[in-house]
Amino acid sequence: MNPEAEAATRAETDFYRPRSNMSAAPSSVESRLEVLESHFTWDLDLSRANSLHLRDKLMDIGTEEGNMWLGHIYNLQGYIHHQLGLVQEALQFFTRAAETFHQIRTSDSDEGPWLVVNYGNLAWLYHHLGDQAQSESYLSKVNALKTKHPTPSQDQLHPEVGAEKAWTLMKFSKDKKLLAVDLFEKAIKMQPDRVEWCTSQVLALVSAHKHSDTALDDEILDKMKIAKERDPENLYLAVRYLSLRADKEEDVKDEARELAAKILVNPVSSYNGMKAILRLYRRSVSDDEAIDLAEEALLQHPDNRYLKRCAALCYKWKIVFYKDGAVNQSTIDRAVSLLKEVIHLYPDSSLVKELDLANVYAKSNHSLPEAKEIYKKLLQRDLEPAERQMLYHQYAKYLHYDVEHYNKSLKYHMKAAEIPHESFYRTNSIKVLENTRRRGRNRMCGEIGVFLENLEESSQPASAGYQ
Repeated sequence: MNPEAEAATRAETDFYRPRSNMSAAPSSVESRLEVLESHFTWDLDLSRANSLHLRDKLMDIGTEEGNMWLGHIYNLQGYIHHQLGLVQEALQFFTRAAETFHQIRTSDSDEGPWLVVNYGNLAWLYHHLGDQAQSESYLSKVNALKTKHPTPSQDQLHPEVGAEKAWTLMKFSKDKKLLAVDLFEKAIKMQPDRVEWCTSQVLALVSAHKHSDTALDDEILDKMKIAKERDPENLYLAVRYLSLRADKEEDVKDEARELAAKILVNPVSSYNGMKAILRLYRRSVSDDEAIDLAEEALLQHPDNRYLKRCAALCYKWKIVFYKDGAVNQSTIDRAVSLLKEVIHLYPDSSLVKELDLANVYAKSNHSLPEAKEIYKKLLQRDLEPAERQMLYHQYAKYLHYDVEHYNKSLKYHMKAAEIPHESFYRTNSIKVLENTRRRGRNRMCGEIGVFLENLEESSQPASAGYQ
């Protein structure tokens, strides 16, 4: 094995290995904190934009009783708020996580291995606050739990810890999703009766293949079928399984409608399958029925921001991808109204919806000036690289399809592609440029060819994409 491969193997092994084995007899508080299994040590690499986006996504999950991941949600929220500099809010979330674990584990002892990550987070938080006594106290609690609940091997994480780490990594890049799959596998081997772990493992596997050019193989479909049979009440899982069957060109219309009826009577949550069923409706039923379903949900819960976001998405699909002439103005007006409201309700993570609004305006016969103004403001905004890449890609499409500025469009595809950040947007922009060069009919072909050659020479592994 060459040195680079050996280094990569060591790095991956270290990621799975319990952190207490990664340092010999640490003495200082800092070094003892570094070996904890904690959100602070999992290399989550959250930018501010991603922190705000993930914070809002977690808020939309809801806090319904019976959600076995609620403690994990609060733990991650605590870490996110710490990263945003909101220390008191972070402490509140970590405290709420501990309380939630106690409530969920009423049949178990008051303290168990499910608190290892939470106590580790609190040890880190108090260390950052300068309260070393409290930090030491939680370090001692972690050690006591690990002594009381040892793993079969020093090289193994306790399954409770491994499962929380896996669930957390699911929220990040493709590489981390694949690590989550393996971590769940290890946890499930030790506690095979944990249905929610099996469900999350297969969902992580499917999510890791999002935007992949290759279809999911039958083995993954079989795994999802088994998970669905073990977790029949999980409607999100049921929708994802149905979607995979639709990918195989099965007719799933009737089953989709049955699932939608069940989702409508369930508590509102981003985990209940609403957005997923709307996507399935769009593909397998119709845009109009997707809109009707979203509006029916909103009729039942008129103030729910997540449902407004889902409804806005349906209208965007209808308008942007409509192929039978112009969309009627009332549909556009409803889309604009919803999108403006959603942007207001998600003030810190609204970039995607602002781009959707510009896109909707661009499809209206008399609203191109509004689209132009939105793009003008966004192009002047101070954005992180992943956000800028997404903006450049979307602006390039607008320039090409809506205002027919073809060469300027290619320039912005180049701008998107040159940002070294792996994402769907970068991949798609590169594909547009490659196709343009291959056809050879544009006067920019020479410039594009040089650009792509330089891009290939300078390419290197990129960071996690903007989710």
